[in-house]
Amino acid sequence: MSIEEKQLGPINKVCVVGLGYIGLPTAAFIADSGISVVGVDINERHVEKINNGEMPFFEPGFEALLKSVVADGHLKADTEVAEADAFIVAVPTPFNDDYSVNMSYIEAAAKNIAPVLRPGALVVLESTSPPGTTEKMAEILLAERPDLSTDPESANRLLVAHCPERVLPGKIMEEMAANDRVIGGLNPLSTDRAKQLYSSFCNGEMLLTNATTAEMAKLTENSFRDVNIAFANELSIISDKLGIDVWELIELANHHPRVNILNPGPGVGGHCIAVDPWFIVSSAQEEAKLIRTAREVNDGKPAYVIAKITEAVEAEGADSIAALGIAFKPDIDDLRESPALSIVQQMAEKWPEKNILVAEPNVNELPESLTAYQNVQLVDASHAISSSPVVAVLVDHTPFKSLEKSVLEGKNVVDTRGMWS
Repeated sequence: MSIEEKQLGPINKVCVVGLGYIGLPTAAFIADSGISVVGVDINERHVEKINNGEMPFFEPGFEALLKSVVADGHLKADTEVAEADAFIVAVPTPFNDDYSVNMSYIEAAAKNIAPVLRPGALVVLESTSPPGTTEKMAEILLAERPDLSTDPESANRLLVAHCPERVLPGKIMEEMAANDRVIGGLNPLSTDRAKQLYSSFCNGEMLLTNATTAEMAKLTENSFRDVNIAFANELSIISDKLGIDVWELIELANHHPRVNILNPGPGVGGHCIAVDPWFIVSSAQEEAKLIRTAREVNDGKPAYVIAKITEAVEAEGADSIAALGIAFKPDIDDLRESPALSIVQQMAEKWPEKNILVAEPNVNELPESLTAYQNVQLVDASHAISSSPVVAVLVDHTPFKSLEKSVLEGKNVVDTRGMWS
């Protein structure tokens, strides 16, 4: 039965809960399509900046869009949930000690949404989650609102679906509208309604399934990438032991028409790849052997990098160490699950008597996790390198790539990104 037959009508207003790296761009793109959007976040400073058209984080090319949709009144940020035809939940989903999903953010969002729900409302979970989470969110909503039902035939129906985000921080302006979307509802009507919402601002193909499969699809995509990164990271460790330049090795191997090895690094970061595979492991602990091993390889890479930096520090008798980059990937300011940040923290703890000079072009101040250390300073790359006999390249930001290789003459360089190989 089609949406028209169910007479659900147009989606005129959307409420996006969670205005982080994914929620805010999603809200802005929906608003740019002409739909009225209320974005909700508990961070009052965050909300104030958005309502002033100011960027609360760095994302290339996004500022102009944000200013536009705020100025024309299509996007407004608030700390309170508002009535709407559709709700998108884009809140964090960290894992517990046993790697199961921490539902606290989703539960809080659901309980805040519940009082303003009207019959026929759509609630979409975008937060990456293990199979069954969307159904659990629906149970929370119905516990708060027993007058509603997920029965699509009910006059008091509540439509619930999952549509995992698929964009890469740093390329959101390119990918938010262009990427295909996987959409899975608790029933076909929920799927159709969510398709209607996402079709309003996405030009990619709408791939329709059920909620559980949609949840697993996102975890599968990121686990695939994690396994391949783990292969590259393990290869870098093996190559180092054998005296082989891993960057040259990968370049040679990739000339095979069916080989495409990724680049190794200091580990894996970000809220997705560093987290999502654990949700599969927690859902199928006995079966997810390869996925678990890949996570362990990538989680173990920072310790290997610290060991290499230690060798360099001892060889030089260094009192100062330059750390280039603390973001989890190039050309963004996102520090979530960043292996580079973790490495700098470990350096600060390991050598309280040494100066750790951090160069990170995309942030104006050190995060709280580093301000606790008196020996850590945020400086520009040139100063960090010139002042330190040991240079640890942790993130290959574009400004670092533009540096002349001559600035490294006489330096002991631990290059985890192969920038100057």
